[in-house]
Amino acid sequence: MRLVFAGTPEAAIPALRAILASRHEVAAVMTRPDAPAGRGRHLEPSPVARMAREAGIEVLTPVKVRDPDFLDRLRRIGPDCCPVTAYGALLPQAALDIPPHGWVNLHFSVLPAWRGAAPVQHALLHGDDVTGATTFRIVKELDAGPVYGVVTETVGPRDTSGDLLARLAVSGATLLVGTLDGIESGEIRAVPQPGEGVSLAPKITPEDAHVDWARPAAAIDRLVRACTPEPGAWTTFARDRVKLGPVEPVPADGASSAAPLAPGVLAISRSEVHAGTATGPVRLGLVQPPGKRAMPAADWARGLHQAGHGFG
Repeated sequence: MRLVFAGTPEAAIPALRAILASRHEVAAVMTRPDAPAGRGRHLEPSPVARMAREAGIEVLTPVKVRDPDFLDRLRRIGPDCCPVTAYGALLPQAALDIPPHGWVNLHFSVLPAWRGAAPVQHALLHGDDVTGATTFRIVKELDAGPVYGVVTETVGPRDTSGDLLARLAVSGATLLVGTLDGIESGEIRAVPQPGEGVSLAPKITPEDAHVDWARPAAAIDRLVRACTPEPGAWTTFARDRVKLGPVEPVPADGASSAAPLAPGVLAISRSEVHAGTATGPVRLGLVQPPGKRAMPAADWARGLHQAGHGFG
């Protein structure tokens, strides 16, 4: 089939790479416009744009997909189907109507669970044991279109959202190519999603990533892993915002010799730093003070001069 691929971040790269290696023709790639990045906040192309240009493929960067000039260009390209992976913007009906086989989205959850912008983060945040990826035909309602195929993935006890997304991006890329093959051959048909089991996964904001030490250790562990690497979990220390890498609940026998810790209070040893929660303590991993690189928690703690060590 003749395709226009739509995607933006690094997580879309495995899908684009797999499609380029398939029997299908990628006539153009559609991605979000260049965005500020790095310390200098210079405009940078998306990872998908860079890969497409390296492959000599036309790159489309509409500010608004409903723009008539963009829609005219898409019609002239004449795609049979438009596969999508993490494009990052809603598609108007005028665009959805152009390819005969529609727009086929690779979504990183087992639909109808976790419809929305942050399915992997919400799967971790809510303690799911299994998640996956789904291919479906895009309709006007968010992530509600009929499903072509699904792959599943076990969630590891120490997985971060970055770890899990990296695995799903690879297994999902294979699923997406298989879906396109099946659409072309007529061997697969989309099946409506069930009406039960719908859950929503809105974007995780920096404010959502603020650690509340009055919550149980397991919930804090899930929050920090869900927010790693983006948007990054954080707390406050001496009125400064401090970023946190994954933490780990301390088994009861591992904390038996130490006095109980109130929420947010730190216990510092030569090699470890524990922080109190509503239940047992958690062992800190990486800590990043303002203006510095992330470092092991014990290294960070050695430089502290604040009396009554504790997080806000």
